[in-house]
Amino acid sequence: MKNYFLPALLTFFVGQASLVQAQVKQEAPLVSISTHDAFFDQLRQLCGKAFEGKVAVDNPKSEGFEGRLVMHVRKCTDTQLQIPFHVGDNHSRTWIITKTGSGLSLKHDHRHADGSHDAQTMYGGHTLDAGWNNVQSFPADQYSKELFARLGGAQSITNVWQIFIYPTSFSYRLTREGREFRVNFDLTKPVGIPQTPWGY
Repeated sequence: MKNYFLPALLTFFVGQASLVQAQVKQEAPLVSISTHDAFFDQLRQLCGKAFEGKVAVDNPKSEGFEGRLVMHVRKCTDTQLQIPFHVGDNHSRTWIITKTGSGLSLKHDHRHADGSHDAQTMYGGHTLDAGWNNVQSFPADQYSKELFARLGGAQSITNVWQIFIYPTSFSYRLTREGREFRVNFDLTKPVGIPQTPWGY
């Protein structure tokens, strides 16, 4: 009597080994959509360059933006852009734009001159929709709302930040009820690279 069990068992194990060999191991993908990619890639093309800007709208008038205004697209990876915003001798501000897999995040890293973090730092927002290739909006995220409330700045809970990127200009805009601020940078005239921002 022939033993049919052994060949069948061998066939089973060979099949299992083939399945194991056929498995592909990959990291989970960081997904994105075309408008976010186009916006991010336009900014990344400016990496290593600095540009001078001017306050275009400041209503009501605020203090702290006197002096030469320079943005520097300083550090770029496939998922993050770090853009220090220098105001005269104040090198405390860095805008951080990050691909999150659910859109784009904008954070404001604020430092003291010794490099330590300001109490009000890493506030910002996250895209809620597709936006456009040239414009993205970042309504305040929950961390920022709670930070503003805790530090006595409840009026900032409704902040919406916008960034505009066109061939000849870059603009950073903040809006909320009763407040609008916008600074425009001329991309046609690169300027000298400013000093390293505080804490970096």
